[in-house]
Amino acid sequence: MQIQTPAGTLILINEPAYSFGSADNSRQYPIELLLDDEYSPSSVHGILLDGNPLVVLGDAGGCTGVHKHSLVLYNEAVYVAVGRHVTKLVLFPFSVAWSLQVDDATCFGIHANVERNALLSHGELGICRFSEIGEILWSALGADIFSEGFSLHQDHVEAVDFNHKIYKFGYEDGELRV
Repeated sequence: MQIQTPAGTLILINEPAYSFGSADNSRQYPIELLLDDEYSPSSVHGILLDGNPLVVLGDAGGCTGVHKHSLVLYNEAVYVAVGRHVTKLVLFPFSVAWSLQVDDATCFGIHANVERNALLSHGELGICRFSEIGEILWSALGADIFSEGFSLHQDHVEAVDFNHKIYKFGYEDGELRV
C-alpha cells in the first residue's frame, strides 16, 4: 500500500519473514516495535518513506495483511493497523506516538470521517472509535464477528456480522441505532 504524505511517499508492506532483533533480515529498520511481548508475532508490517525503512510493527493478534484500510493519513499523522492494534506515527519529526489495542482478536482496518472528526477501527469482534491522543472513546460489540462489511455513513457507522445482521452505531456514543 502506498500513500502520499507531506513528508513523502509512505509505503506499507507485509514482512512475514522478519525476525525482531535479528541482523539477518533482508531489510533493517531503525525502529522495531513488537506490540505483544508475550507471543510471537503473527502479523508484521514494515513502513518505508521514499523507499527508506522507517519502522517495523509486529503483533500476535489475528493475522492481518496489507490492504487499502491498513493505514490512514489523518491530520498529518499516520494510523496503522497491525494485529489487534492501531499505532499512530507522527511525521514531523518522525516518531511513534502510541499503540492502542482496539480489538481482542484482529483489527481489520482503520477508517476516518473528516466531517465527524472521527477515527474508527473495524475489528473482528468490535467497532471502536478512538481519539488522536490514543484514547478509546467507545467500543461496541455484536452477536458475531464483523466479517461481512463495514462502512461510514453521514449519521452512523455500519457493520455487518457473520450472520448478515446489520449494526448501525452512532458516531458520538457508539449506541445502536434502529
